[in-house]
Amino acid sequence: MLLRARRLLPLPRLHRPLSQHAPRFPPFVDIAREVQDALHAGAPVVALESTIITHGMPYPTNLSTALSVEGIVRAHGAIPATIGIIEGRVKVGMEKQLLERLVQASQDGKVVKVSRRDVGPVIALGKDGGTTCSATLIFAALAGIKVFATGGLGGVHRGGESSLDISADLHELARCPVGLVSAGVKSILDIGRTLEYLETLGVPVLTYGDTDDFPAFYSPTSGFKSSYSVNDPTSAARILHTQSLLSMPTGALFAAPIPAAYHAASSKIQAAVEQAVRESEENGMSTRGKEVTPWLLGRVGELTGGGSLESNVALIENTAKIGAQIAVAHSGLVKEQRDGPGTSTFRLPVPAQPKASSSVSTTSLPLLGSSSVVNSTAPAPPHTTPTAADLVVLGAAAIDITAHPLPTADTGADLQAHSTSPGRVSLSLGGVARNVAEAAYRLLPSTSVSPVTLVSPVGQDAFGRLLFDELQRIGMRTDGLVHDADPQQRTAVCNMVMDARGGLVGGVADMGVVERLEGKRAVQALATLRPKVVALDANLKSEAIKEVVKWCREHRVKTFFEPTSVTKSTAILPAIASSLSSSTVQESPVTFASPNLLELKHLYQTARSDAYDLTSHPSWWHTIDAFSLGSEFRTDLEHLARREQALGFLVDGGVFQMAVNLLPFFQHLIIKCGELGVIVVMRTNAAASPIWASERSNIHTRSIVAHGGTSVREIVVLKHFPATSVDPAAIVNVTGAGDSLVGSILASLVRSPSAFEDTRTMDEAIDLAQRSAVMTLQSANAVSPLISGLV
Repeated sequence: MLLRARRLLPLPRLHRPLSQHAPRFPPFVDIAREVQDALHAGAPVVALESTIITHGMPYPTNLSTALSVEGIVRAHGAIPATIGIIEGRVKVGMEKQLLERLVQASQDGKVVKVSRRDVGPVIALGKDGGTTCSATLIFAALAGIKVFATGGLGGVHRGGESSLDISADLHELARCPVGLVSAGVKSILDIGRTLEYLETLGVPVLTYGDTDDFPAFYSPTSGFKSSYSVNDPTSAARILHTQSLLSMPTGALFAAPIPAAYHAASSKIQAAVEQAVRESEENGMSTRGKEVTPWLLGRVGELTGGGSLESNVALIENTAKIGAQIAVAHSGLVKEQRDGPGTSTFRLPVPAQPKASSSVSTTSLPLLGSSSVVNSTAPAPPHTTPTAADLVVLGAAAIDITAHPLPTADTGADLQAHSTSPGRVSLSLGGVARNVAEAAYRLLPSTSVSPVTLVSPVGQDAFGRLLFDELQRIGMRTDGLVHDADPQQRTAVCNMVMDARGGLVGGVADMGVVERLEGKRAVQALATLRPKVVALDANLKSEAIKEVVKWCREHRVKTFFEPTSVTKSTAILPAIASSLSSSTVQESPVTFASPNLLELKHLYQTARSDAYDLTSHPSWWHTIDAFSLGSEFRTDLEHLARREQALGFLVDGGVFQMAVNLLPFFQHLIIKCGELGVIVVMRTNAAASPIWASERSNIHTRSIVAHGGTSVREIVVLKHFPATSVDPAAIVNVTGAGDSLVGSILASLVRSPSAFEDTRTMDEAIDLAQRSAVMTLQSANAVSPLISGLV
């Protein structure tokens, strides 16, 4: 199969809980699969309201903000769950097309602003609805989501002591055990009475910052104080967790001041707020219930010339970031309480503050000229110099179209010859390079611009735009998507037909555009991005791979080759052949490669064949001689193979012999052995790795270390890592695990370039990679979004 792993993009529908102990939801509540998976796994999820889209902001800011906020939540390790109502069905987690539908319907005035009182009628009458804080709290609590991020909380309206105009948000916060992160209370309200009312309802109010000043939406201060303050997500999460352990039905309000960059504008905006309130009292708008808040916010925007809208976006993006961090911390506390101290796999990322009004880790800056970037309906950002990337992944980004037939009742067969069959067809994001890049992106710390860039050619067609939009939705950079010069060239597509058991029956792969990426254009991108590590898959032409490897060697940049398939695995050999004359005994032409057992065998046989005859090159002989592998090494290997019957293939299958013979070409071989685990076979020397120089073979840790006797003091390491256990019944998708493993290793190399020169850090890198692979096995996505919680 030319491509691996698919990110399924079906239309949202009802997904039943994966566990028999999971709560049952009403039939009109649809939990998005991504959210369902996260909740089932105990991973962090952040609820988001939809009135931002339908009533809070003008178009197109409403849609771009909704997508940006989701991207920020993902970038900080949590899964976003935007909540809304579509034709009477509650959506907990919404795909982009549903968000766009709400935008369109709201422009036509057909969307109801849904508070608690509106929930029953809107669902029963099949209407569309944007959920306010109160309705979002209800459905977040129903789904089991513990954190909800929004802009501003409703409250007691000015004059509420007479009109009794009090937002339902306050009552729901007292009824729903959810932590609400907001920029305080909207400044158009009576903040003092709102805080008094929350005290009466028993809702804890905390400022999320260094002081106890309670913020007033656009302003960091309101003249009122919170009862408590916290300044880190773990403390906030511990408050929520404590209330849960006590079975308290109330939520908590975490009031986060607007970012400091917007403090200066607060006095001007507050003056506009006061004017808008006076006007609402004069024209009677103040008596019109739920119409008041949208009118006031709109009027403030007019009076500030749009300045309030910019601040509004900034404060919402800030609460999304904080909400995600609290959700990650809370998830870790729950796991630790369940499994015991020290077991939490979720650790808090501490990323840089993203700029307001921009999607985190996403850029659209042209690397190879303005004509090279995929066209998109997204607004074009200002043209600036592209940001450097620590990791560049080159290769295939594609759309997979997968057909899954259903067995027929009469014959039990799932496919009929010369006929169509009923079943399900899914669009997916595919391509080895794309999947690897996503895995690395999800496992690296979040910053305002991602350290990972995918460089891949795409066609000027609908599939190219789909790739662009979906990468942006995930939060990945898109500045490496390069238009093919031929307007008729198609984006890479793989059309696969599966049987009812998930096995591949056949298909067609249209991969021509990937092979058209010229080496000079790839090298131009590398020169612009200045990476520390370059990964490339074998979907590229051999000539392009050769130029990339040459550039990386000249600039001392680590290379990582993913063979992709048996047939394509040898695409790296021309690059190796051209590099051998300039290679040294201490350094192989390619730094890393990640073949499976079949690809390893094919690489070895082809390298020895008459077509290449690489094992006759003097450089190969000099390197093998420097290893000085003697009888002691072979004895250790036989002992290791006898220790566990499952490891017999190391000797009997010739795996070790093939791997060592390839070390003059690849410095590190990370061999994927499926259910047999992972084998690392690598070479180093005493100067590069004093730690390995002091290590000796240890059969109990499945490691063999051989020390050469020459002046170079070459070291050969072989270590076996058993497969991480996984319940076969929990496996959903077997095709994306290898890509997640590779992406995870690349993330470890970005964090620690010398990770494999230390026994401890190498063990940690492989352990993280195997856990990432297992998590993807249990996900319908090409790369499980939940792997972000592993670091």
